[in-house]
Amino acid sequence: MQIQINAPHESLSDAVTEWIETSVNKALAPRAEQLTRVEVHLQDQNAQKGGIDKRCLIEARPRGMDPLVAEHVDVGIREACRGALDKIQRVLEKRFGRLHG
Repeated sequence: MQIQINAPHESLSDAVTEWIETSVNKALAPRAEQLTRVEVHLQDQNAQKGGIDKRCLIEARPRGMDPLVAEHVDVGIREACRGALDKIQRVLEKRFGRLHG
């Protein structure tokens, strides 16, 4: 499973990038062989205005299937990523549960 992080208007430290990669690997480990790529898109929606404006959109690409997407908006990048990861886990469980259940 390849992980790609896109944050065009954010400057991510190496520590944050590593945390995101580790979190994605850990959260999606049970489905890693079924996924070809996971894209993490990060965005600060309000820039300097502040508030609950960090958006994380996760796109998981299962082999031979259409991509699945989940997103979450929160106060920080880590919180937004945690929320989006929780959601994409549920989406994947629903999709693969339907196929095999």
